[in-house]
Parts: sequence; structure tokens; C-alpha cells
Amino acid sequence: MSGAEKPRGGLARTVVLGSLSAAAPLSIDTYLPALPAVAVELEASASLVALTLTACVVGLAVGQLVAGPLSDVLGRRRPLIVGAVGFVVLSAACAAAPDVGTLVALRLAQGLCGAVGIVVARAVVRDLYEGPAAARAFAALMLVSGVAPIVAPVLGGQLLRLTSWRGVFVVLAAFGAVVLVGVLLAVPETLPPDRRRTGGWRTTRHAFGVLLADARVLACVAAAGLGFAAMFAYISGSTFVLQGLYGLSPQEFSGVFAVNSVGIVSAVQVSGRLVGAEKVRPERMVPVGLAIALAGSATVLAGSLDLGVWGVLVGLFVTVCGVGTALPAATTLSLADHPEHAGSASALLGTAQFIVGGFSAPLVGLGGGTTPLPMGLTMTGATFLALVAFTVLWRRAASGGRAN
Repeated sequence: MSGAEKPRGGLARTVVLGSLSAAAPLSIDTYLPALPAVAVELEASASLVALTLTACVVGLAVGQLVAGPLSDVLGRRRPLIVGAVGFVVLSAACAAAPDVGTLVALRLAQGLCGAVGIVVARAVVRDLYEGPAAARAFAALMLVSGVAPIVAPVLGGQLLRLTSWRGVFVVLAAFGAVVLVGVLLAVPETLPPDRRRTGGWRTTRHAFGVLLADARVLACVAAAGLGFAAMFAYISGSTFVLQGLYGLSPQEFSGVFAVNSVGIVSAVQVSGRLVGAEKVRPERMVPVGLAIALAGSATVLAGSLDLGVWGVLVGLFVTVCGVGTALPAATTLSLADHPEHAGSASALLGTAQFIVGGFSAPLVGLGGGTTPLPMGLTMTGATFLALVAFTVLWRRAASGGRAN
């Protein structure tokens, strides 16, 4: 469908697709405050309980690599329905897990099913829109989904005041059921049979080969993955830094998350509108956003060294705004040139975000709980590498490094 057309049911579909994208981050971050309670009730060590989180992240990464190419072959609707049903069933099963080993296995499967919504939602947008219209659509999608990784830990903490860790999974199952109904009612098939790929693993391997040979795609994947690494470092380290070292109360900490949520959502919308109105080319918006994120991360680092809590708070806000500025444009560009491989491109983008982002979280804890420096260093390093990688790879594409 051309970007000039106006598909019907856009608002409802965007809300459903954004909710699908948010289901997976919610399944990770709402669970974070419950880890100590899980260890006590299931009589498991902290390292074993941490595996339940790792298993979900692995499932989210691997699931996208499977679901994306599969949706290029089978269409978008069937994988979405299967993934949503699986997420509901497995979330409910997690609530009833009798031991930590079972919970680890269920969390892996839950991540695999949750990954379907993330990767196929982006592919649906690419099916429906092109060019500036796609940028506007991705910005609208991120308006719904982009705030989830930031507010989810606060939501999880509030849920634990009302229920046990098992209740968190019940809430996730209920959320998944609502989203499933939304898929059935508001998301039609967007990839007609004549546009689907045929063939098995060889065709899938060829699709990934085409994408990995395109320096433009790699530039966007690197920008998105490393940008998310800065976000993961913030999410995983901010509780320790702001509450443990700077003494913010839980209410003040929640307030910081709320302000940053407003910042990233606003940045996403401004970026999408500027690109969508063709006032700024998306390939220019990505480095601008990454430069803003780098300035914010450097301020976090300076705050860790000398400026104190206000330096850290200002730096965090600027960083999330910068990432929010870059991501819609990077997503649009990564899916723009290979519509026949939209599912595979979406899978590559999403998997990079989870794998690279997941690696950043342990780096934040290297200081042993005595200094905020690791968070500042990780965020600064990730945003710097994102800016450099995008700039180098995009220039390589412009000079002939892009595959045909």
C-alpha cells in the first residue's frame, strides 16, 4: 500500500500494534521488582532467579529472528494471533510455576511468543506506509510502545503492593488477552499472497544475507541497538544510582521516570512529524538524535564525577530525548529499501536492540554498588559508538557500499 493512501482504522490499529510492541518490555520490567520475592517463595538462589529474566530476553531476541522471516512467508495476521495466544497462555502458566526451573522454561517460551508482536507490528506498518508517511506511523507506534520500558518497573512495584509476583503474571496474561482481542478486531492481513516470499530456510538465509550486505541497514541496526543499550543501562542502573546512592525516595524516583517518559514520547512525536512532513530527511535526524543522546550521556557521566544528582537527572532526560529523536528515523530507514524482506529487516532491528541492550545491563553493576560511574560510562560509550557506527556505515553506503 502506498504511503499516499490513508488506510482505514488507523488509530485503533496503531494502539493495538503499539500494545503488541509493549507486551514484551512489560514482561521484563514489571517483573524486575519481584525478583527477591521469587527467590524466597521458590527457595532459589539469586543467580537462578536471574535466569528467569535472562531466559525471557533470549526468547525475545531469538523469537524475532524466527517470527520476522516467517511473517514474510505466511503473512502478518496468523503469526500475530498465534503469538498473542501463546503470550496469554504462557503468562498464566508462569503465575502457576511450581519451581524455578519450570519458571525459567516458561519465561523462555513467553519471550518467544512476545517477540512475535514486536517484529510483526513494525512489518505491518511497513506494509501500509512508505516514506514520510511511514515515519509518521512509526512515531505513532512508538507513542504507545516507547514508554513501556521506562514506566514498567514503576508499574511492577505498584502491583507488588497489591499482589504477589504471581499476580504480576496474571496481569500480563490479562493484558495479552485484551491485545489479542484487538488483533482480531483491528489488524487485518496486510501482506497479500502475491507479495509473500516462497521457499524455506534457503530463502530466509538469502533475505538476511541481502540485509547484512546493505550498509544502510547495518547503520540503522547499529544506531538502534546501541541507542537501546544506553536506555537499558539507564533502566537497569537508575534504581541503584538514584535511590541507593543519591537518596531519592520511591515517590521521587517514580517522578523521575514519569518526566523522562514524557521526554521520550515528546521527542518521538517531534521526530516523526519533522520527518513525516519532509522538513528533515530521516538520515539527518538519526545522527542529530544520537548527538543529543551523547551530550546527555556525557552529562550523566559528568554528574557522576562532580555535578551531583542534578547533573545526572538532566543528563538522563536529555539522553532519552535524543534516543527518542533517533529511533523513528532509524526504524523507517532500516525497513525502507527492502519491502519484500520487511519482516526479516524488522527482526534484525529488534534482535540487535535486545542483544546489544542486554549486554549493557551487566556493565552497570561493575562498580560493585559503590559508584554511579559505570552507568555514566556505559551510556556515554553506547551513544558514542552508535553515532560513529551510523556515520561510518552510512557514508560507506553513499560511496557504494550498499548492496543491490
